[in-house]
Amino acid sequence: MPEPFLACNQPVTPSSLPLQNFADPPGSTNTMSEPILFDSTFAITGFDQNKYDRVARISGEREDLKFSLDIHVELYPVAVGETVQLSLASTLSPDGAKEDPAESKTGWKENKAAEPSLADTYDYVCHGKVYRFEEGNGEFIKVFASFGGLLLFLEGPHKKLSSMRHEYVYLLMKK
Repeated sequence: MPEPFLACNQPVTPSSLPLQNFADPPGSTNTMSEPILFDSTFAITGFDQNKYDRVARISGEREDLKFSLDIHVELYPVAVGETVQLSLASTLSPDGAKEDPAESKTGWKENKAAEPSLADTYDYVCHGKVYRFEEGNGEFIKVFASFGGLLLFLEGPHKKLSSMRHEYVYLLMKK
């Protein structure tokens, strides 16, 4: 009997087959998903600390993406020319398990201290709310989020930013 082949003429092995989750029947909503909604590396091109003592608005651009973000500079000092990785996640659970805010009577840090978290691998973490989307000209979209009054603005292609249509998100940054 001939060995089965994929379209690219590679032998079929268990690792080459697509993964299927047989535990969830068709049509059911799975509570597990990919936690990272957006992930990109930016060079800091702007730094403005004129309005507040401990808050600065940083900005950066790359290819077809640009952002501006208010950060607490005493907690996370950055300078023009440095490179930062900016990520947005729907949950801090590495496996993508959804969190129930009603269960938590304390902050995320105290409640999940013993469990592994995406926050463990980042230097600066904030929790906030996506409050506005604006369709730009053509394929571009603008996303606005607030992290306790510290604002984030992202602009880029719809296909890169449309996954952020979540009400609450985590901002994760590292150098």
